[in-house]
Amino acid sequence: MDDSQYFDDQHHAVREMVRAFAQDEVQPVAARLDEESRFPWENVKRMGELGLLGVPWPEEVGGAGLDLTSYIIAIYEMAKVDASHAITISAHTTLGTSPIFHFGTEAQKAAYLPLLASGKVLGGFGLTEPDAGSDAGGTRTTAVRKNGHYVLNGAKRFITHGSVGEVFVVTAVTDPSKGTKGISSFILTKETCDVAQARALGVGHDDSITPLPGFRAGKKEDKLGWRASDTSELIFEDVEVPAENLLGEEGLGFVNFMRTLDAGRIGIAALSLGLAEGAFEAALKYSTERKQFGQAIVNFQGVSFPLADMATEIEAGKHLLYAATKLAQAGRPFGKEAAMAKLFCSELSMRATIKSIQIHGGYGYTKDYPVERMMRDAKICEIGEGTSEVQRLVIARHLLKELAD
Repeated sequence: MDDSQYFDDQHHAVREMVRAFAQDEVQPVAARLDEESRFPWENVKRMGELGLLGVPWPEEVGGAGLDLTSYIIAIYEMAKVDASHAITISAHTTLGTSPIFHFGTEAQKAAYLPLLASGKVLGGFGLTEPDAGSDAGGTRTTAVRKNGHYVLNGAKRFITHGSVGEVFVVTAVTDPSKGTKGISSFILTKETCDVAQARALGVGHDDSITPLPGFRAGKKEDKLGWRASDTSELIFEDVEVPAENLLGEEGLGFVNFMRTLDAGRIGIAALSLGLAEGAFEAALKYSTERKQFGQAIVNFQGVSFPLADMATEIEAGKHLLYAATKLAQAGRPFGKEAAMAKLFCSELSMRATIKSIQIHGGYGYTKDYPVERMMRDAKICEIGEGTSEVQRLVIARHLLKELAD
């Protein structure tokens, strides 16, 4: 792809830095972390030192001070090697930190952004519930105003960084009579799951954070993919949340988290496309080395044509991804474009990883090669942060609105 329309010298520098880190420090341990379902604390510390956990945030709050394109490049390049590391960057930055950056008070920003943007502690986003997945407006967690604070009760499901994180933005119903306009959002804090390890490593915990009694992580999920990413329940049992921890205005939680999800879809598109390109590169390399019938298998149309299809679709995905990024970076409406990028790239990720396994043959079905892990990692991209069906619904609604306008 001629990336001059999207990238400048700074973007190329970010890409090379992330690419080198992913190849040198992530790739050697990715398979073992996946097998053990172990969170990569050592690499998370290194990612914080490199600025990868605060790419788009200003330097004065501990971020790298770069633009949205640089952030998307970081996710993309990391996902080419390991999706679990990529989703750690994405979930922490877009879901855990951006709501505080965009909707928080000056006091809230001062308290939490330096810890999050520097990667000192991890953040998360509590939206999904046992009965509120695609129907995010079906939130059941409640927040009752009482004596100058809110009392939260309920549970969240499938929360990235649920166990390891310390700062969370969560949604709860403050006025059941108003539907989605009765949902608000709050900043909640707890201790990471292993404070002793965090203190030893110097990452994951900060003593300035006050844990809220009754707020804790629940069951850790045993997942098909993204196994080195932490996914857990969040439990709220009579959690007394100070009134000053209300994020934004009461009743605007739904509106604000929909804006957060729009941005998150660009991140998942980047992760998906990185997975697709990683699988493509693995298949291309393997096809030039593997010999059958006296020649490299890349010489057979049954192999070369799928490679050509993958390469073409990846190029198309790049334009969808960076066009949506460019709109968001310019402060222009990007909801439709983000949904299109997320839909196309996530479904491409699944197609590309399956084709890569097919090209690898029997070897692709083993853990000797990374493509089986890539396929497992790809599937959730069609589900998380809005299923493919929801993306089609979002796109269709935009089309109808444009027609009406």
